[in-house]
Amino acid sequence: MDVSRPPELTPELVTIPAGPFMMGSDDGEEDERPAHVVDVAEFQIGVQPVTNEEYGCFIQESGHREPAIHELPLVVSAGGGEREDLFRQTGESYAWRDRQPPRERLDHPVTLVRWEDATAYCEWLSTVSARRFRLPSEAEWEKACRGGRRGERYPWGERFDRTKVNFLVEPGQRDKHGTTPVRTHPPNGYGLFDAAGNVWEWVQDWYAADAYTPGPRSNPPGPEEGRLRIVRGGGWSSADVRMLRCSNRHKVPPDTYSYAIGFRVASSV
Repeated sequence: MDVSRPPELTPELVTIPAGPFMMGSDDGEEDERPAHVVDVAEFQIGVQPVTNEEYGCFIQESGHREPAIHELPLVVSAGGGEREDLFRQTGESYAWRDRQPPRERLDHPVTLVRWEDATAYCEWLSTVSARRFRLPSEAEWEKACRGGRRGERYPWGERFDRTKVNFLVEPGQRDKHGTTPVRTHPPNGYGLFDAAGNVWEWVQDWYAADAYTPGPRSNPPGPEEGRLRIVRGGGWSSADVRMLRCSNRHKVPPDTYSYAIGFRVASSV
């Protein structure tokens, strides 16, 4: 199958209404506190993470580098030989070849993408669709993830439900697990699929541990600069279900990429 031109270039979007929501968690990690009310303007966000098929058009038309095992990210190389071997071994089945994605994963979220790859895709999509796309801000992402629920842990409610999410159920069987097609699990209250699990998702913001201390409470833009970026939502390789909570903030170096990190697009209204 030629993935250079998907039948529908512009992704399916859902409108997230303007208004306040409760961001963060008082019983979460220190950088999730305090829970606080944030007001977010109306915006639109992809109902699913960007798929390999969708990303394929970008690769073919832009000449951007394909998702593959390139230079190792700091989070891997700092861990030594055993971690490097595991990263290469697990990532092999997600790597593209000859600028084409694995054929059995066309409807899976694209992975092995850095933050700068995700933003490059948004810039390209903005050009070819004549509409401005970007990554969601951290506040936008969390509001969309919560699906209209107030302060509950997961997109579907307060209690963890293993039937609603793709995560690492059996850590000892990591080699038999992986991404699943988008829309495999039920959507949240706003119609978002994979709001938790399947792949972590890049957001626009730099990371700051004190981002929730007194500061902007209306459309918070995040820090102007930083040393770490943020991925949200947890992924298929997450064995700790706390990582799948709506409020969880996972910080990584900017050069990070992984077989469990993808992204979805957003657009201002």
